[in-house]
Amino acid sequence: MLNIAIVGPGLVGGALIEQIAAHAQSPRFARLPIAVVGLINSRKMALSNTAFTAADLAGWQSTLLGDSAQAADLSWFADTLAGIECGATAIVDCTSSDAIAALYPSWLARGLHVVTPNKKAFSGDMSLFREIQKLSSSPLGPTVYHEATVGAGLPVLSTLNDLVRTGDRIVKIEGIFSGTLSYLFNNFSAPGATQKFSDCVAVAKENGYTEPDPRDDLNGMDVARKVTILGRVAGLEIGTDTLPVENIVPESLRDVSTAEEFMVRLPEFDEHFSQLNREALQAGSVLRYVGFVDGLNGQSSVKLARYSLDHPFASLKGSDNIIAFTTDRFPNPLIIQGAGAGAAVTAFGIFSDLIKIAERFGSGLADSKC
Repeated sequence: MLNIAIVGPGLVGGALIEQIAAHAQSPRFARLPIAVVGLINSRKMALSNTAFTAADLAGWQSTLLGDSAQAADLSWFADTLAGIECGATAIVDCTSSDAIAALYPSWLARGLHVVTPNKKAFSGDMSLFREIQKLSSSPLGPTVYHEATVGAGLPVLSTLNDLVRTGDRIVKIEGIFSGTLSYLFNNFSAPGATQKFSDCVAVAKENGYTEPDPRDDLNGMDVARKVTILGRVAGLEIGTDTLPVENIVPESLRDVSTAEEFMVRLPEFDEHFSQLNREALQAGSVLRYVGFVDGLNGQSSVKLARYSLDHPFASLKGSDNIIAFTTDRFPNPLIIQGAGAGAAVTAFGIFSDLIKIAERFGSGLADSKC
């Protein structure tokens, strides 16, 4: 049995709960028993020595974390999880919190596995990253999986890990890592496209593709965190503090007080973006916002770049991500493409990691303690 406790269940955590509940009703469960035993948010928590029932999980917001639930105490929650004797236990951090990411070493030290889409521990302070690596390096466990930190459910980190472990040399990793920026430039910069840049941003915001303040997408820091994670997994000394990042928010709009004011004033800069687009199209290219990991010369970056119309990045549609690995063995890049955002696909990435842990460390239904 692999016991699962979810920290910060929201949209992604809710989708994960649905997928685990469906798994429990499938024939796969007999071979890979995985069950939710704990949930905690900023206010309330619920924890059990046995799996929550299907009925509890179906209405978890009220049945498990409703007003009558126990007050949240993350320290006690982790300590209690570490004491579960039936099978292995994994904590899934579905927050984006720096403070919670900083707890991973203490969880690992207690024998708890960690699975997360939270980028902070893997793109922040290098000492934390190294400590997590050290504590999760034993083949006997515990371990950390974070596939969903880059590309949601796309097999990006698992592919990179396979390349590194088999001794391939990473020449470069290049990709469109932001679903928001993918959508914006796929619609704004394409032959025959007529929408103004501010209109593209407005539509993306209305459809829920952007953060509440689109500047949090346009400043490039989310892409920078993903590039940092990829670089570190590839063995590079890299951090967001030293990575060149092109912030495409117009400088005079970076400090305006509200997202609403930013959106009202963004049309003032439509001509700037249109000029960049015209120059690209006249050269037979399109604009794409990309992250670049340089495995040879230390020139990693995040920037707005041009790509010829016959390049795979130029033909991308919707809000898809695309990542190209160029290595000694793959001089013609190995390309991964697909949905890189959304609750269901992010939950899929987390669930895939949990299955890996269950296969490696889960004791199965035959465990006499269960």
